Amino acid sequence: MAQTDNIHATDRTGHDKELVPRVLVFAVCTFVLIVLALVTWSRLSGQPVTYTPPTGTITHERTFNLSGDMSGSAIVTDLDGTLIADLNPKEGGFISGVWRVIQRERTKHRVALEGPLTLVRYDNGRIAIHDPSTGWSADLMGFGIDNAKAFARLLAQ
Repeated sequence: MAQTDNIHATDRTGHDKELVPRVLVFAVCTFVLIVLALVTWSRLSGQPVTYTPPTGTITHERTFNLSGDMSGSAIVTDLDGTLIADLNPKEGGFISGVWRVIQRERTKHRVALEGPLTLVRYDNGRIAIHDPSTGWSADLMGFGIDNAKAFARLLAQ
């Protein structure tokens, strides 16, 4: 009888070793515990929240109505209906995006979808938008300087 080679046999000598070194597991667990301890200490000691944008004194404020559509165009009117800006999709993309967020927030809070918004500029140069009907607000500098400038132009008009 002829001897056949077992071509499907595998070398199992390499499988006895650890897949993840114990030192690495220990280091990761230690890191997680240190982070957990720091977060717990921060919350329990009453440390102030440091990731909020700095506030200042309001230097400019404008209340207006905003409407937009899914194409990116937006229409901004004064409370009396005077047109402030009629923006095409290229100019009003970010403003229309904010309008969609406001619509979602108003739907969540079950308030009227139409209503005034307030745009404010602080003495430190930051710009924020507020929705009095839901309490929602956003610091627009967090979206980049170009997007903040889109709303800053509305304050200037």
